[in-house]
Amino acid sequence: MSALGAVEAGAGPGGAAAALFRPVGAEDGEQRPAEIESLCMKCHRNGVTRLLLTRVPFFRELIVSSFSCGACGWADAEIQAAGSIQERGVRYALAVASRQDMNREVVKTDCATTRIPELDFEIPAFSQKGVLTTIEGIIDRAVAGLEQDQPVRWATDKEVASKIDEFIAKLKQLKEVHSPFTFIIDDPSGNSFVENPYAPQKDEALVVTHYKRTPQQAAMLGIEGEELDEKPADSAEDLRNEVLQFNTNCPECNAPANTNMKLVQIPHFKEVIIMATNCDSCGHRTNEVKSGGAIEPQGTRITLRITDPSDMTRDILKSETCSVEIPELEFELGMGALGGKFTTLEGLLKDIKDLVERNPFTLGDSSTPSKKEKLQEFVGRLQEIIEGRTKAHFVMDDPAGNSYLQNVYAPEEDPELKVERYERTFEQNEELGLNDMRTEGYEAAAADR
Repeated sequence: MSALGAVEAGAGPGGAAAALFRPVGAEDGEQRPAEIESLCMKCHRNGVTRLLLTRVPFFRELIVSSFSCGACGWADAEIQAAGSIQERGVRYALAVASRQDMNREVVKTDCATTRIPELDFEIPAFSQKGVLTTIEGIIDRAVAGLEQDQPVRWATDKEVASKIDEFIAKLKQLKEVHSPFTFIIDDPSGNSFVENPYAPQKDEALVVTHYKRTPQQAAMLGIEGEELDEKPADSAEDLRNEVLQFNTNCPECNAPANTNMKLVQIPHFKEVIIMATNCDSCGHRTNEVKSGGAIEPQGTRITLRITDPSDMTRDILKSETCSVEIPELEFELGMGALGGKFTTLEGLLKDIKDLVERNPFTLGDSSTPSKKEKLQEFVGRLQEIIEGRTKAHFVMDDPAGNSYLQNVYAPEEDPELKVERYERTFEQNEELGLNDMRTEGYEAAAADR
């Protein structure tokens, strides 16, 4: 039985599952790994499997498991994502330029693909177990895997063994970082992670891209494709006046819950879809906003000069494609982070503050004292902005043009609010999937094939 299966078998109702997964932290004296006697696959005697069920921000729940055999000394370790698959896949591309970059912490799930383009090297999905390690650790595991069967290769095919030895030498040289290289993790499940040591500031060497899974990737993850039922045009008005409800599972405890969905017209903007989930088992509440219209012809950049505490009450719609920037704090929140939200400016800033405080790689046990001091200073300055004691600029940049910040003087101009329209770059269109989209002449092109 897998670690995840063992947990599901013993978890019971949703509330019990929520109690099993405790936030990671050294101060939690009750957090102890469960020990299970299990069979050693090397010597076929009994060893001990230890399971630690924990909840880590960004990765939902994790099952950290390790096995050790006292008879033969064999040991193994892995991690499994116990939470749900994320709505979008994620791709991390890091330009490794120094030895410090090799120490960045990495969460790599078993369905993630790892690539180093400079060596034309790839670790395919499902070829390794999930692991919590560093970039250097990923390379060390790859070297160990290649070296494992080298004695057999030298006995059967010396030419192939010689080429593999040359490649192993190149991998080992990468750890010295004599020349820069690119480290890429592509995870369709969205549960992998590469550390940003400069958080909450933007890491210029790290590019994080959230994308929509292809049907092939969804099938690989065992997700069935969902086909939307076509609705007649005259039912649109009924949807605006009706709250739709459908069954789902709580993202925290996985217990059955209900999600409510409604079309809402935002004054002086457009129509959006608001979805809210309440869990009766664990009390978790969440809301998400989706744009009800098409991608706008131009991107939108909204700049608000925060000068008064009353600015915190402005309504704000942040779409999934919107990035947020606070220049005075040198802070940037990338596209896809926090998802879509319809809240107030104060609510969004508090969500950003919680995101920083709950990250174990910044303020948790994995953080260094210097990094923790820098992050605590950032949180303090952000709290001053929330309380209206510090003036700052709040910038929203949405290439899709589907974000909104309330103009309290509407329909007149707001002296503190600046809205700019701009032409999207090729890279932005590529992220939105517009470069390969044809809206004219596609019927004739299909007929010619």
